[in-house]
Amino acid sequence: MLTYITNECMPLEKMLARVQKQHPGDSYLLVEKAYKFAEQAHAGQVRKSGEPYFIHPVSVASILTDLMIDAPTIAAGFLHDTVEDCPGITLDTIRQEFGDEVAQLVDGVTKLDKLDFTNREEQKAESLRKMILAMSKDIRVVVIKLADRLHNMRTLRFQPEDRQKAIAHETLDIYAPLAHRLGINSVKSELEDLSFKYIDPVAFHEIAQLVGQRRVEREESIRRVISELSEKLDEQHIHYEMDGRPKHLYSIYKKMHGQGKTFDQIYDLIAVRVLVDTVQDCYTVLGIVHTLWNQIPGRFKDYISVPKGNMYQSLHTTVIGGRKMPFPFEIQIRTWEMHRIAEYGVAAHWRYKEGGGTESDMDSKLYWVRQILDWQGDTRDSQEFIDSLKTDLFSEEVLIFTPKGDVVSMQRGATPIDFAYRIHSGVGNHCVGAKINGRIVTLDTELQTGDRVEIITNAASKGPSMDWLKMAKTQQAKAKIRQFFKKELRGENVVRGRDMLEKEAKRRGVDWYSLTKPEYYEGILKRYAFSELDDIYGAVGYGGIASAYVVSRLLEEQRKSETQALPKVQEVSREEVQKQLGKPTHGVYVKGESGMLVRFARCCNPVPGDEIIGYVTRGRGVTVHKADCTNVSASEQERMVEVSWAETGTGAAFNASVHIIAYDHVSLLGELALCIGNMDIPIVAVSAKRDEKKKTSVITMVVQVKGLEQVDRMFKQLRKRSDIIEVYRAGG
Repeated sequence: MLTYITNECMPLEKMLARVQKQHPGDSYLLVEKAYKFAEQAHAGQVRKSGEPYFIHPVSVASILTDLMIDAPTIAAGFLHDTVEDCPGITLDTIRQEFGDEVAQLVDGVTKLDKLDFTNREEQKAESLRKMILAMSKDIRVVVIKLADRLHNMRTLRFQPEDRQKAIAHETLDIYAPLAHRLGINSVKSELEDLSFKYIDPVAFHEIAQLVGQRRVEREESIRRVISELSEKLDEQHIHYEMDGRPKHLYSIYKKMHGQGKTFDQIYDLIAVRVLVDTVQDCYTVLGIVHTLWNQIPGRFKDYISVPKGNMYQSLHTTVIGGRKMPFPFEIQIRTWEMHRIAEYGVAAHWRYKEGGGTESDMDSKLYWVRQILDWQGDTRDSQEFIDSLKTDLFSEEVLIFTPKGDVVSMQRGATPIDFAYRIHSGVGNHCVGAKINGRIVTLDTELQTGDRVEIITNAASKGPSMDWLKMAKTQQAKAKIRQFFKKELRGENVVRGRDMLEKEAKRRGVDWYSLTKPEYYEGILKRYAFSELDDIYGAVGYGGIASAYVVSRLLEEQRKSETQALPKVQEVSREEVQKQLGKPTHGVYVKGESGMLVRFARCCNPVPGDEIIGYVTRGRGVTVHKADCTNVSASEQERMVEVSWAETGTGAAFNASVHIIAYDHVSLLGELALCIGNMDIPIVAVSAKRDEKKKTSVITMVVQVKGLEQVDRMFKQLRKRSDIIEVYRAGG
């Protein structure tokens, strides 16, 4: 049998021996050099577990060795964190020491920590985007990343609980589907089970317990099946190898919760795998199986004649053996080569290449990788790119037949429009109808496995309609439709986009043309590689950018610009302030100050009666905070100045920020507004956020009051209400 993925660090001597056996020649020397380089680079570094950091790259390289991948990839596995985590080591260092091939692989998996991102999520999305695009040029990049993620998941217990769940969700959403798409089943199954363990530990242990309860009985059943089948195969002089395997826990969970099945309704809890020499032997074994046991109808799948999109080939049948074999069980039949591909997927490709095989067959099965390049250029937003990957590449697939009998893998839910653009952009653009199994259907009909689809085209067709963007389900099709509108209908798109933006701005109560200053939309031009405002109009017009997004960005830039344009005052030191005579400004005395600009901090909105402190702000005079405001740093005492409320007020109203936590109901906001209005307290601004699980709302109000006494009265009235959980001021 083949060697399965290791759970331990492989000793260097064993690793080098494996590499030399799998890839004859002196390639093992590159692996040895990378080992010693990484050992020195990571010297003194430790992981969260307390163990030496070097254990991680050794574990990654061990996993890659078990996958039987080539020496440059194993070397990159040792080096994958050196550029990111080791001072003084750059990509040029790796290139000089190990050559361009290894350097490119390391670069593909290096995070983009040194770039300026707005938040962690954007950084994560952009890093993943880089990895995916590197993968489209060299698939080995993602194999390294999968090995890296697998070892990190094995040691996830050393992370904080919130990080455990976040990493597990990311693994289940992105990395396990990637492993599935690449056919690396051994990695995919373990990633799913490890993620499941942290995401839903209760369900994980429940299913593990259910599996364990009848483990002895099932193992005995497997032994009986193997014994009985072996006897018949020996009679036919078929060379074979046979073993049993349990179904991994997450796949059981998916069937129970996704398909509404009970544990007893899952027929492939146990499976017997039969490996033979030839395809003919596969079908011979299938016939023997069906003579020994009763086949369960609808449970036979021939993935040899119609392979899965991830290159998987095998015969699957589910049978039951009567009183002697009361459990339904699955039998998988495939050749040795099919099994190697089933376990290691594209990782096995490099051994295949070195053996002199042709690349065309393998490459044809990796269409989806090249598909990424087809539409990624039209998707510049990183998060949108990742969301598209989840939709197009990681969803369940259906197998569709062309009129010539070729098999095309499509995502579940795809329509004839998606199929047309999958064939060719020209077929999609000139599509006027479709036939499924000889019958004319609408273009929004959902395709099913086994459908024979024929696209009806007309050279005189004017092209797709905007409605197709709603009917298409794949990102590839949508990108090509947008591309058509972008190129062919630019003038119309500009007019349409301008109209859409004007309407969106009007809906928000602003004049669109007040937002069209170059300094406002400069960021959008840069983000989407546009050159002028008309490019933004055109993109909105053909559906490339949402009008709501553009208006929101411009309003934000306008707000920033207006904030920066506030009156500036000369920077004043505390000593200079204290030399001046104190006079009240805006109802506040600043000790030793006269004529300085005074403003109230928005973070805490102090009102007369609050204990306050002044903070000398560069270019903005003195900012008044509540004394207990969390934004006032005790480490900057030299910039603090004593302030006090004037004994006689100015008659002005002061903004106070109030947080209200209440049980949610339809009339909540209206009743609160009425209650506060009856106290002659104006409401300046309101925002609310609902918690669906708790059935509560958190409401933030900015109200105008004369002083703290008025705030206290308002709080007393609000707290009398039965739907109010808590009321408090912001900033303290």
